[in-house]
Amino acid sequence: MSAPPPPWPQVRLNEVCIPRGLVRGPFGGTLKKSDFVNSGYQVYEQRHAIRGSAAPARYFVTGRKFLQMKRFAVNAGDFIVSCSGTIGRISQISEVAPRGIINQALLKITLDTDIIDSRYFRNYFRWETFQNRILDRTQGGAMHNLVGMPIFKSTLIALPPTREQMGIAEALEDTNSSIETLQQLIAKKEAIKQAVMQQLVIGKTRLSGFTGEWEPRRLTDLLSYEQPGPFLVRTSTQLKNGRVPVLTAGKTFLLGYTNESDGVYRAHPVIIFDDFTTASQFVDFDFKAKSSAMKILSARSGANLRFLYERMQLIKLPVGDHKRYWISEYSRQTIDVPELKEQEAIAEVLKDCTDEIRSLRLRLSKACAVKQGMMQELLTGRTRLPVMEEVTT
Repeated sequence: MSAPPPPWPQVRLNEVCIPRGLVRGPFGGTLKKSDFVNSGYQVYEQRHAIRGSAAPARYFVTGRKFLQMKRFAVNAGDFIVSCSGTIGRISQISEVAPRGIINQALLKITLDTDIIDSRYFRNYFRWETFQNRILDRTQGGAMHNLVGMPIFKSTLIALPPTREQMGIAEALEDTNSSIETLQQLIAKKEAIKQAVMQQLVIGKTRLSGFTGEWEPRRLTDLLSYEQPGPFLVRTSTQLKNGRVPVLTAGKTFLLGYTNESDGVYRAHPVIIFDDFTTASQFVDFDFKAKSSAMKILSARSGANLRFLYERMQLIKLPVGDHKRYWISEYSRQTIDVPELKEQEAIAEVLKDCTDEIRSLRLRLSKACAVKQGMMQELLTGRTRLPVMEEVTT
């Protein structure tokens, strides 16, 4: 039996960079709003670290200002890291990216590619374990900070032999490609559903066999409401896993779980409606509510709940004052509604679209879990790629 391969050396982050290859964005008045012009050299922002260097530019500086700030200039292959707001997101400057400089919310990393493979580095940097090393959580709360530059530069990174780095990168990039393909497919299916929904729920496109007139009805005549009081969760912090989901009507939707057995809402399907923002969610499973600023809406006789939910997504009611909207304004909105059978047929089409997207999201979740497992195995060296064993023998 051959001996196990030796562990990888751990090196400081600045040791895999060229000299002066770690540069924090300019501070103070070095880059002011008055320096911005309509065209010229691009100013890279946090959004470019999050969305990629191809994200549209908003700010530019003149050639003269660019030369003054050349220390902060980015080149193809450089990495930029977000240091404000959403911390620790990283993106690589592409070969076709415009010349430019980073702003104060970014950090620039220029690797020594004779030492480290850029794809290996990108995956290592995005690894949750490494992210935990570079985020300062000492201040508590949801808003974290990047650790100070001395600590950041000294953060350790595992450095396998170059060929092994490339093999790990290839394996993880294949997984990344599968995830990106699923993400693109989900976005496409969501766009298709949105287009179909907008046509069907206003009667602009009719399903085969339906010709009856649509009648104007107020939402209050189509939906009844309940207050969430009896169904509110008692705990302020929710569990990551549990028997009953805890919901909000906003974008977050699922806040966590509880094991409370009393006060569970079971008479679904319903629409949960945020009384302050008018956001809504369709719910077809048992749940508990988090906020008292919620209405639980059910369909009245002659109305299909899913049809009404999809139609509500097109209602744009101006909100601003901190007040409750369902009774005072929203429920009084008038929409055109077909007979129940056509509502049900439309709802079934949209449900099929929703179910397909939900299935794809489940596949995406599983793919992301597989990727996390692979990263934990490959980036710690617990699992070594067979093709690379000869490198270390």
